[in-house]
Amino acid sequence: MNITATQLQTFVQTNLLAGQSVATDENMLLSGLVDSLGVMTLVSHLETEAGIHIPPEDVILENFATINAIIAYLGQRS
Repeated sequence: MNITATQLQTFVQTNLLAGQSVATDENMLLSGLVDSLGVMTLVSHLETEAGIHIPPEDVILENFATINAIIAYLGQRS
């Protein structure tokens, strides 16, 4: 399944940020909006929804800092 930036943004805002908004280009990790547990929740969600396995070595700042970065990473995986 293809996940859109809007779908991912909604998931993050609802499940990780308690309704707080986040821009698709906002660095969620360096700003402290999402912590390591949040990243693991996000990885689990992506694996389930996209039907892929995300190896631990791919869970890096470059791939998961922003919603846009995550969408780009998923695009490379498909």
